Amino acid sequence: MKTVGDGFVATFASPGRAIECAVAIRETLRAFDIGVRAGIHTGEIEVRGDDVAGMAVHIGARVSALAGPGEVLVSSTVKDIVVGSSVEFTERGEHELKGVPGTWRLFAVEP
Repeated sequence: MKTVGDGFVATFASPGRAIECAVAIRETLRAFDIGVRAGIHTGEIEVRGDDVAGMAVHIGARVSALAGPGEVLVSSTVKDIVVGSSVEFTERGEHELKGVPGTWRLFAVEP
């Protein structure tokens, strides 16, 4: 959808597709010794022309900011939606996300 500093915002038809894309980017850049950070959340968005906005976009950005180099980090919402898939996760604990009510459980997508 757009670039933001040295990152970008993308939308997908499903959380599973977002995970597939993030993992593919991670694996491709790993060959060049680049540790990309990715954060994934799913929820309602507001489409504003060529841009997206809303709390789901905000949460995704906060999740991404907490990811480490080479890490694909997802919210518990994403993890719950892809249950039954072949994706494996490691819990990364509960976090407060700036500007977002409550605490959020985050999970790293395993290679």
